[in-house]
Amino acid sequence: MDWMEQETVNRINQYEKKIISDKEFPVQIFENKIQKPGRYFAAHWHEHIEMHYIVRGKAQIVCGQKRMWGEPGNLIICNGNELHEGFCLERPMEAIVIIFELDALSRELGNQNVVFHHHIGDDACVRRLVPGIYEECQGKREGYKLAAKGMIYQLLAHLIRTYSAASLTDSERQKRDKMLKRLNTVLAYMESNYTKPLTNRELAQLVHLSEGRFSHIFKESMGKSPLNYINEVRLKKAWNLLSQRGMSVSQTAAMVGFQDLNNFSRQFKRHFGYPPSQTVMQQEGKAEKQ
Repeated sequence: MDWMEQETVNRINQYEKKIISDKEFPVQIFENKIQKPGRYFAAHWHEHIEMHYIVRGKAQIVCGQKRMWGEPGNLIICNGNELHEGFCLERPMEAIVIIFELDALSRELGNQNVVFHHHIGDDACVRRLVPGIYEECQGKREGYKLAAKGMIYQLLAHLIRTYSAASLTDSERQKRDKMLKRLNTVLAYMESNYTKPLTNRELAQLVHLSEGRFSHIFKESMGKSPLNYINEVRLKKAWNLLSQRGMSVSQTAAMVGFQDLNNFSRQFKRHFGYPPSQTVMQQEGKAEKQ
């Protein structure tokens, strides 16, 4: 498999179809253990609510255009149909993740289209319940689903009473869903065509918007301009090529879509904190030790 084929295999589709088939316990619970700083899950969205409880280290999770910093004891909530991605700021980083669709647990609450605050700091109820839910699911003793589900209902009741930000109307929810589908089309196109010179006009035409309206929606949702996002995609692809294939800096710059080598080197250093040549030297040092 050549690198272009590998890129196709690894391409990110920002919409993630979550299937939780256990009707008795329609919740997904796991622990993320991250050993390297940087992005540990890519930007994506789904209909489910996704909660990240930081156990160790520090993280930054971007929900829509809002950046949330999490440290041990903090809970970060990504609401349903909200674009989100995560970064490890201090290693090792550990987080308990709970994913569910609200109306699968409570039709009454699901119909309210509840939107939670994204960041919850030091809260004794959260500190007690989230680890307890995880421990029940890990131990799998008799009746663990019943016990964990009971604690999840306690957690939801507490969050709704204390940290409910708003309730969307049906029209507001439909409008947001439509915007996310448009955004997903653009992001997937960027991932497929980052080696080409892309323009705002070209991207706007994909989703039948004016260039100005498209730029506004994109920056409002992603927290950065389309050009800055494209360049970040290119830089991450460049880092992978330099660190895994040992390619030259000039070859890599051209391969990921940068026309100017100096501009590439400048942006690479600004993004990663060191020049691309350092990545090449690190790769060569590893090869010599093998």
